[in-house]
Amino acid sequence: MLLNADIEEKSIGTKHLFSGLKLHVEQGEKVAIIGRNGVGKTTLFRMLTGEDTDYAGSVVTQPGARVIVTAQEHTGIGDKTVMEYILDKLPEYKHLKHIIDTYPDHMGDDVRKIHIYSEALERFGALDYYTVEDRVLQSLEDYQLFDKEDLPMTQLSGGQKRFVELIIVEHADADLALIDEPTNHMDYVAKAAFLDWFKNVKRAVVVISHDRDVLAYIDRVIEIKDGGCSSFPGNYDAYLHQNAHSATTKMHDYDVTQRQIANLRDKVIQFRRLKEKARDPGTIQQFKRRETQAAAELAELEKLEKPSFWIDRETAGTLNKKVSDNYDKFKTKNIQLHKTSSHEHRKELLRVEDLQLGYTETPLFAPVHFALHHGDRLRLVGRNGAGKTTLVRAIMDAAAETRSDTWRAGGIFCDRSLRLSLYEQEAGKELLHLPLGSAIAHIYDELGLPSGDEAVMRTMGNYLFNPYDDKNTLVSDLSGGQKARLQIIKMLAGDPNVLILDEPTNHLDLPSIEELENALASYHGALLYISHDSYLAKNLGGTELVLQSTQK
Repeated sequence: MLLNADIEEKSIGTKHLFSGLKLHVEQGEKVAIIGRNGVGKTTLFRMLTGEDTDYAGSVVTQPGARVIVTAQEHTGIGDKTVMEYILDKLPEYKHLKHIIDTYPDHMGDDVRKIHIYSEALERFGALDYYTVEDRVLQSLEDYQLFDKEDLPMTQLSGGQKRFVELIIVEHADADLALIDEPTNHMDYVAKAAFLDWFKNVKRAVVVISHDRDVLAYIDRVIEIKDGGCSSFPGNYDAYLHQNAHSATTKMHDYDVTQRQIANLRDKVIQFRRLKEKARDPGTIQQFKRRETQAAAELAELEKLEKPSFWIDRETAGTLNKKVSDNYDKFKTKNIQLHKTSSHEHRKELLRVEDLQLGYTETPLFAPVHFALHHGDRLRLVGRNGAGKTTLVRAIMDAAAETRSDTWRAGGIFCDRSLRLSLYEQEAGKELLHLPLGSAIAHIYDELGLPSGDEAVMRTMGNYLFNPYDDKNTLVSDLSGGQKARLQIIKMLAGDPNVLILDEPTNHLDLPSIEELENALASYHGALLYISHDSYLAKNLGGTELVLQSTQK
């Protein structure tokens, strides 16, 4: 066993996260940790990596095992270049390279130093480090970081630093790699490169991910739920099948428990009334004893918390009526998106003709042209930096009757009835320092919609926020999934007839991704979306537009 975790109890402040959580990782095993937003996946990860030691229990790794972790912070790295940072993070590389580079200058005939030098050469070769720089350069190109190997790490963006961390993991050849949300913000080429490495790697990997393309290649799913975890052998499809069976069993058990509770409540009342009517002391004592016994059994059953239930939509569609009715009654609440109407005819809402955009005289991409009609679905595809987000911003500017500064040629034409809304990856700066309730009210005020407490609290409940606990939480302090849900609120608030979505599944958990897909499937307006989630693309469908970069 490569890693074993036995978490007796973990809390953050007043929030209880885990109790009696046990998990293990075997040699060469690819494990995915999944769970609803807010259940503590990242906290658990920090416990596995040793960053968080404030818990009761233990996390033990196999003695001598080499463990590599994707860093979330990059402070104190000085002026190291990208290449230097990567190589220094590879196990033993820095130590062995120092011996190989410096010992020939001073070892002379020293037998001990000659032995150390020879062993270093042998070990360096065994770790395949003689060609590692060339392989790292190829990885930098795959992740669109070519020509950046000599740049200081401090000059990279947050997303680029994430890719550097993945390159380290891919070349470290560690016994165990711990990776948090690896494919967020990747383009399709970088994602293909990561998936190719991931499905072929022979070492153990533990990954937090709700990317179904990643989950297709894992060996086991560990789901964090209800303060503990459940293990499901196999990949994503196997998990769905096992999860459905587990959920239906738990629903049946929960339903039986609820009937027992109702029956015991009736018995408590019945025995109490019989006790009050009785006159014989012996009979009174008998009914009192039965009342006490029933009340004690009732108290024990009422301590049991309702389990979380979720079954994917395809499996849920195959359930028999009794089980399906049970699921509708007990299932975990998902985000509730208001449905849009289909009263508008299939009219052209937006047209792009031979458009080119850029930040210099050279356009970012070759001329593009397309039209969006009511009900259309268009997927925008291109490498990071090809101009996808620039195109989205230009369309937003055109909808606001202004021409983008990036315009170089062609045109964007908007129908007078166009109501455009954008789902962005990050919350706007104007919202970050507001409490959540105030942020929602601000969004509604901007659109001239009712923004009173009742409307705000109802919206929070529909989108899985706790109206009382979360209302005063700063937007900047929300989890990634919570911020994503706030962005969905903002996107749909003005009853738009065209939606633009930029990587909408980043940070969402599996049930919320499915709920978003369901809502978008029933959305009657037009969709323009950027996503490298093949499952989302399959479910939303439509045509595909590839931006052909003109950049070298």
